[in-house]
Amino acid sequence: MGSLPHVVEDCHGIVQIFSDGSIHRHENIDLSAYPVKDDGSVVYQDYCYNKLHDLHLRLYKPTTATTTTTDKLPVIYFFHGGGFCFGSFAWPNYHNCCLRLSSALNAIVVAPDYRLAPEHRLPAALDDSFASLKWLQTVADNPNGDMKGFVDLFDFDRVFIIGDSSGGNIAHYLAVRLGPGSPELSPVKIRGYVMMAPFFGGKERTKSEAEGLPEKMLTVDILDMFWRMSLPIGAKADHPFANPIGRESSNLEHVKLDPILIMAGGNEIMKDRVKLYADRLKELGKIARYVEFDGKQHGFFVNEPYSDVSDSVLSLVKNFMLAHST
Repeated sequence: MGSLPHVVEDCHGIVQIFSDGSIHRHENIDLSAYPVKDDGSVVYQDYCYNKLHDLHLRLYKPTTATTTTTDKLPVIYFFHGGGFCFGSFAWPNYHNCCLRLSSALNAIVVAPDYRLAPEHRLPAALDDSFASLKWLQTVADNPNGDMKGFVDLFDFDRVFIIGDSSGGNIAHYLAVRLGPGSPELSPVKIRGYVMMAPFFGGKERTKSEAEGLPEKMLTVDILDMFWRMSLPIGAKADHPFANPIGRESSNLEHVKLDPILIMAGGNEIMKDRVKLYADRLKELGKIARYVEFDGKQHGFFVNEPYSDVSDSVLSLVKNFMLAHST
């Protein structure tokens, strides 16, 4: 008799891959460290944007915004993190983050879910994220549909993408695919991208990866595991999905991009890799800004969106949106 299947990959106990290729995903996850902070200033609704894969998104709007008293509001698409392996808009930390973005920036926030690895390896998450934007295009083309009243507040000409961690990776993919002004999404027009510590990788270790202290939530081993679980089977760390400025990736020199704001914490393992990406964009003449927050670790905004440092983050995002709204 052969031996019983054993665990070969264990992602925080949430997702496990067994030696026979089977996958187990634990549904009961303790998220009590992130109590929901809902002061009633924002209302939200869930919608299915992809019936084929049963994918949903959550829409947020300030309660003060009404179709009779309010000008149209900018639309923020928020893509959650989780190493492409876990996470959902329904998780309380991401939900709090979106409540805060909507209320502080007086904006509509759209938070889509996407298929997760290892059940659905990349490019599934990238394809789904693009599909969620095509859904917005459909809504823009049919303003009298079943979302009338909510959609009347959407300014489809002022759409911004915000991505956290793997969501930041998704933001890069969308920026490259769509190009300036996202013409294939017309009348939806994306104005800019905000990447919060985008999750990138590569074969060669950066200094912060090789020498940095483990974070509360992340280690280099965990980052490596995320890539083993999410990249196409057999792909290496410099695959274009992981390393957008690596040797295997397309040259971005002649790729036109919308403006990009990039953030990282000063104590993040990924800090140097994020900065390398930002520096490369600037070297190529792209409109890109890098901001580092001293002493902060990965997820410092999304996990604590009501902290003091979050005010600085929101001020940066607000100014970025104002600067690129026309």
